[in-house]
Amino acid sequence: MTVTDLFRRTEGRMPALDGATGWLNTEPLTTEALRGRVVLVQFWTYTCINWLRTLAHVRAWDEQYRDKGLVVLGVHTPEFSFEGDLDNVRRAVRSMGISYPVVLDSDYAIWGAFANHYWPALYFVDATGSIRHHRFGEGDFQQSEMVIRRLLAEAGADLDGQPFVTAVGEGVEASADWEDLETGETYLGYSRTDGFASPEGLATAARRAYTLPERLRLNNWALSGDWTVDSESAALHEVGGRIAFRFHARDLHLVMGPVIRGATVPFRVRLDGEPPGSASGSDLDDEGRGVVGEQRLYQLIRQPLPIADREFEIEFLGPDAAAVVFTFG
Repeated sequence: MTVTDLFRRTEGRMPALDGATGWLNTEPLTTEALRGRVVLVQFWTYTCINWLRTLAHVRAWDEQYRDKGLVVLGVHTPEFSFEGDLDNVRRAVRSMGISYPVVLDSDYAIWGAFANHYWPALYFVDATGSIRHHRFGEGDFQQSEMVIRRLLAEAGADLDGQPFVTAVGEGVEASADWEDLETGETYLGYSRTDGFASPEGLATAARRAYTLPERLRLNNWALSGDWTVDSESAALHEVGGRIAFRFHARDLHLVMGPVIRGATVPFRVRLDGEPPGSASGSDLDDEGRGVVGEQRLYQLIRQPLPIADREFEIEFLGPDAAAVVFTFG
């Protein structure tokens, strides 16, 4: 479908922003006050790797087109309970260099008004308040920018000589290695997990001592040590607890954090039983050492080519760490 084809229809009016639980980088905005501006609405949640891989492009569009009449509006709707914490979101906005307006949607009111179901999701709103296009998931950045430019031109913006943006994500924002990606997102909370391989079986919301199996199959994971697995996460009670995962991907990330706010938990990562060295992610040193100090996504492995099945293991050198979800890229 071409951009011209997209503009032969509308997808309804931009809903009201009622029900917001807070605002960052701006005074509260209303749909009516945004009339006359092109609005790019993006639903996001700060630990989502798919959203993180769009961020370099969204930041660049904001910087390039803000003075031409574009308003980027980030709607932060949390997937996990800790993502509804204002301090966590404020810290993420600051550390990720997000300067465009952010509305907090912790009660899912705006999510529901848009009938949205995805992180990330983009809605392209013209200057009259009509939704003209949407994009679910990451990618398709050139077409998205073409839509932005078309809506700005319709609104009277002069884009002559204005180049398309050049955005290259770095660290966790880098594009995935799709050709080598054979392991999918894996939740550790009992409500959505699969592939659990500790021989004791998973105890839901109950403290249990676990052990690692002799061998893990591809895309399976296991616990060792004294853990409680609740609906969202696996929480460690004693020093030395481990999580193992056999995976096939360039990148491995783990969303995790301390159980006690302000605490820090050191950890050590091994890849096939050895320090990861050049395969260390941005949150490790070459010996595989790191520290959990915030509830966020940690990049633990970014390995050079070629990619093969690997066995990842993280050992926590203190208690009271909670692991939420593995994501890959």
